[in-house]
Amino acid sequence: MCVGGRDLTEPRISPDGSVVAVVVRWGSECAIVLLPVDGGPERIVTSRPQPAPGRGLGGGCLAWMPDGSGVVYAARDGDLWLQPLPGGPPRRVSDVGADHRCEGPAVSADGREVAAVIDQAEVWVWHLDDGAARRIDRGTADFVFDPSPVPGDHERGWIWQAWNVPDMPWDASRAEYVVDRDGARQHGEFIPGGAVQQLRHHPDGRGLCVRDDTGWLNVWLGDEPLVDESHEHAGPTWGMGQRSFACAPAGDRVAFTRNEQGFGRLCVVDTHSGRVTDVGRGVHGQLSWAGERLVALRGGARTPTQVVCYDTTTWQRRVLAVGPIAGWEAADLPEPEAVEVDHDGVVLHARRYGTRGARTICWVHGGPTDQWQVDFRPRIAYWWSRGWDVLVPDPRGSTGHGREYQQALRGRWGRLDVDDTAAILRAHHAAGAGTPERTVLMGSSSGGLTVLGLMARHTDLAAGGVVMYPVADLAALADASHRFEAHYTTSLVGPPGHEALRSRSPVGFAGEIDVPLLVMHGDSDPVVPLSSTVEFVDVARAAGGDVELVVYPGEGHGFRDPVHRHDEYRRTADFLSRVAGRR
Repeated sequence: MCVGGRDLTEPRISPDGSVVAVVVRWGSECAIVLLPVDGGPERIVTSRPQPAPGRGLGGGCLAWMPDGSGVVYAARDGDLWLQPLPGGPPRRVSDVGADHRCEGPAVSADGREVAAVIDQAEVWVWHLDDGAARRIDRGTADFVFDPSPVPGDHERGWIWQAWNVPDMPWDASRAEYVVDRDGARQHGEFIPGGAVQQLRHHPDGRGLCVRDDTGWLNVWLGDEPLVDESHEHAGPTWGMGQRSFACAPAGDRVAFTRNEQGFGRLCVVDTHSGRVTDVGRGVHGQLSWAGERLVALRGGARTPTQVVCYDTTTWQRRVLAVGPIAGWEAADLPEPEAVEVDHDGVVLHARRYGTRGARTICWVHGGPTDQWQVDFRPRIAYWWSRGWDVLVPDPRGSTGHGREYQQALRGRWGRLDVDDTAAILRAHHAAGAGTPERTVLMGSSSGGLTVLGLMARHTDLAAGGVVMYPVADLAALADASHRFEAHYTTSLVGPPGHEALRSRSPVGFAGEIDVPLLVMHGDSDPVVPLSSTVEFVDVARAAGGDVELVVYPGEGHGFRDPVHRHDEYRRTADFLSRVAGRR
């Protein structure tokens, strides 16, 4: 059940509100599928080239033609393609070559032009009639994301998100735009007081976006927050195509997602009165609104990921598609409880999936600028069902708790996250929810860095650890990681050559870890180099450490092959039984 089923991403309702296009991935295959809103069979409408899906609640793969005649999608071959609907052979829109990649397509209101980003560095526009292409950004940004058309009767243009390294988009980003007025092209930019994302426009021409000027990622309309509150309305910009809000066609309402300490809620605000209405619980994303229908991706601790459609006159919900394999609905899955820990005058956050048992998995999320919201997570459900409490800490640097909480990790990655997680776990033990002898630490990617730091710096907290594709050498990460994260360590740790890159790297203190450790990594990881993990394991073993290393062939930053995923569960189960005892 945990490794079966399919992934659903980026549901987008058609302009007339009759069907939903959704990107579906199962195994190594991927396609765009049409879901009739009023019932009827699913139809696969793409064959080759296959679409390139986004990650999680992100997107950046497809855009509808304004007349509903087709969708433009970013394909795995790196180009844009126009897929006519209800079916037929696709037409190539771009021709960028095998070494480049288009993402984030958007179509102009008249359906004549398509904009997209090439290699996350350049914004280009293609004319659908004659195939003419032109670059429209000025080249002053290191990264550009998510172009969106600028509406208007007397002008036409595009707006997009941009930022420069060493900042990441959640540190400081801006809006750049180009408009043609009376035959003259004008470039410009808007720099907010923090981060900005999801740049779009209200029907009356005012800008709609998400900004954190007030300290929280809230939806803004024009020059002020549409809803000014101490809750996040979006997640960090890890990829293109996030759609955490959607405007009604008439402009009188905006639906938005709310993060309440990791728990999700869908809300709607009246743009005239400012009155907010709660629609329903659950983590929602990929919102799109046409006519009287709102479509979203939805999931929860007990709710397998699904595509849902709301009737916006009654707010009744209909499920259009479900991703995970059947059987989850019958499982008595847990709803976690929110945990708060006062640590040196700062309130730290976590969520606990409790079993009333004596064994604990403390599972640190990756990122580190991220959060595991209370959405559908089969791995958590699996270990909970086997009698493990699962504690999910949000150390400082995590998102979902405001800009100050998230920015607190700058310059302190590898220290602050380690100490915060230790404080949360100590409070868990002090509350009688477990003991160090029956606790195992888990983490992947940056969460692996935190776990390895805990095992070396707080040796009394756990009986062992499981890490997957961990950050084991911060300097090597900066040198070898993919372009998006190549400068991440500069802001979170220090510039190249900084002493902290060495002192906080697990390869330097591997010999200090004296409890058993299971390490798993893919040999094709483009983010965290396998070589650093191998070096860490060699140092730990040379010092007498009990370390098991598993390398999965062909896997990248995360494991997708069902054979490898089965093996991950089996090896982890054997390890947990060995180090923390059976039930």
